[in-house]
Amino acid sequence: MDKILNEEIWPEEFSGAAYGLTVVVISLVGFYCVSTLAQKLLPRDAEKNAWKWKNISISLVHSVISGVWSCFCFYDNPKLAEDMIKTHTIPAHTLISFSVGYFIYDTIDMLIYQRNRQSYELMGHHVVIIVCFGVSIVSRMYVGYAVVALVIELNSIFLHLRQLLQICQFKKDNKIYRVNSIINLATFVGFRISVMAWMSKWMLINKDLIPFVFYTLGSIGLAIMTVMNIILFYRLLQSDFIRKKESTIKED
Repeated sequence: MDKILNEEIWPEEFSGAAYGLTVVVISLVGFYCVSTLAQKLLPRDAEKNAWKWKNISISLVHSVISGVWSCFCFYDNPKLAEDMIKTHTIPAHTLISFSVGYFIYDTIDMLIYQRNRQSYELMGHHVVIIVCFGVSIVSRMYVGYAVVALVIELNSIFLHLRQLLQICQFKKDNKIYRVNSIINLATFVGFRISVMAWMSKWMLINKDLIPFVFYTLGSIGLAIMTVMNIILFYRLLQSDFIRKKESTIKED
């Protein structure tokens, strides 16, 4: 019954590559429209960092939607977690396409307005994801695996909130900032490090089931993201906890 209802809502002909690419374009245009709105909601404290405020606000919107959506996908169809290679659902396919639209938008936005070392690092990260997710969109394979990667966005919510608080000049001893820092670190371990470790383990266990090209592509992507996340975790510890503790000791 559920399968019949699902097919009525999401007809099979709307689940192929053309559908996915259409969602990518709609998502890209949608995020551009949201960015225009974000510019009009610029707080006074963020006027000196107008572009950064807009960019991170858009990233926050994507993180909230994709993080919650990824959890819904596994709730909607538990088989997605059982067979991450062949199981395909339209909500999951749509989510991946939606995220690719965002990553393309963000890459273009940085190329036009913000070319620096940090932006180039992020653009490299985005390109890896666009390519890997693109394989799932076109082939309708590895959809579950791609959705697992988007569970990481649950941590990104607090990473982006941290950046917005900094732009709005919240001090590190502010209660709101401190609470967000603690949640950020906890979700970093729970939804970022642990998820990436699980993804790496899954890749190794299922090595023989994955074509060499896809295995190589996935391994390179995971390696790049692992290095970037280790560096990010170290920076967070240094900035929000270690330096804060050292500063408190000196004051005492």
